[in-house]
Amino acid sequence: MLIIQIVSVLFPVFAIVMVGCLYALFRPIKMSSAHRLNMEIFSPALLFSVLSNKSFNIADYQQLALATIFIILGSGMIGFLLVRLLNINHKTFVPSMMFANTGNMGLPVALFAFGEVGLPAAVLFFMITATSNFTLGIYIMNRNAPWFNLLKEPLIQATLAGLVVSITQINIPVVLFKPIEMLGACAIPMMLLSLGVRLSDIDLTYWKIGLLGAISRPLLGILMFLLVHPWLTLTPLQSSGLLVFAVLPPAIVNYLIAEKYQQEPQKVASIVMLGNLMSFISLPIALAFALPSST
Repeated sequence: MLIIQIVSVLFPVFAIVMVGCLYALFRPIKMSSAHRLNMEIFSPALLFSVLSNKSFNIADYQQLALATIFIILGSGMIGFLLVRLLNINHKTFVPSMMFANTGNMGLPVALFAFGEVGLPAAVLFFMITATSNFTLGIYIMNRNAPWFNLLKEPLIQATLAGLVVSITQINIPVVLFKPIEMLGACAIPMMLLSLGVRLSDIDLTYWKIGLLGAISRPLLGILMFLLVHPWLTLTPLQSSGLLVFAVLPPAIVNYLIAEKYQQEPQKVASIVMLGNLMSFISLPIALAFALPSST
């Protein structure tokens, strides 16, 4: 049954998130060190291991990459028009509409929904979202921020290295590839635990803008999916993955960037956290349409 399929996909994801949330409630913990390990070691290792795998061919994902970019930019433009009507600061609201939680939520959902075969598409979403967030997202927050700092990010370095290996077909010895692959395997459970810890500290002071963002993010994504999908030739698996990507909640990185540049970080935190809570509703609906077409 479809309901059983959806539960089997989402239960492991939400269960690990709840473990992190409950642990943090009873044993308060700071995740700064764990987050740094995940962003600088585990996630880059995952990106590199998937992109450099012999079964990954970047040419097979050109249209999916194009669709991803259109959804990100389109969601941002519509979000910008929305906040102009509501007199909300676009720097606070728009990035969370553009940059979805392709890491903490997108990767594990794709893995449990589609298996290992669905992971390359999810990594592509993660790669494009992270790159655009660390460039365009920062530019929206602060137009004077130096873009060359992007090259210092391990995620970007791992992406470039993985693409070079994929394009040139360099043969990496198993003795070197295996530990990288093992480190990458730590990324997904660590992302889920980290999300749970952050949800335990949710602040509802700015619940109105948080609720608006939580509802708008998946709706804008679905709207862009419906506009973009008919014009592209995607495999059933890619279409299903793109649909799930379209409804993902805002990325936690949006809050971290807002905090760094002091762009109403508490409001952004409300949008991000309520948005991730809203995914308990939006993701099952998306999977109800995505799962049949991927089998």
